[in-house]
Amino acid sequence: MYGLKTSASFDSAHFLAGYKGKCANIHGHHWVIEAELCSKTLVPEGEKRDMVIDFGDFKKAVRALADSYDHALIYESGTLKAATLAALRDEGFKLIEIPHRPTAENFARIFYEALSAQGLPVTRVTVYETPENCAYYEV
Repeated sequence: MYGLKTSASFDSAHFLAGYKGKCANIHGHHWVIEAELCSKTLVPEGEKRDMVIDFGDFKKAVRALADSYDHALIYESGTLKAATLAALRDEGFKLIEIPHRPTAENFARIFYEALSAQGLPVTRVTVYETPENCAYYEV
């Protein structure tokens, strides 16, 4: 089995609604996405001969995903009042609404699905919330 791994990072804020602890408050992280893909075979011919895929294409896809979440407030649907959202939008803040808690576990699945939807043979996505703590998703 052949495998490739690359990573990209982004900075964003989130909070965990309904959580009893510090993470109930808006706070930020330097998130790191680490994506892995595997293939039993290599491209047989052409410009990408003897590659799983072009590393440049792989890195570009992961970087674009990270960039789309960079410097945003990521929040769960229904956890902020309409007036709060309106005020934040009026101030020009970048907001990303997701249908579940913005946890490393959920980000790992979201990013896995996004990369898979691009046709990449993703096997695992790991998301680091801190340098010591991560969650991963694999099928």
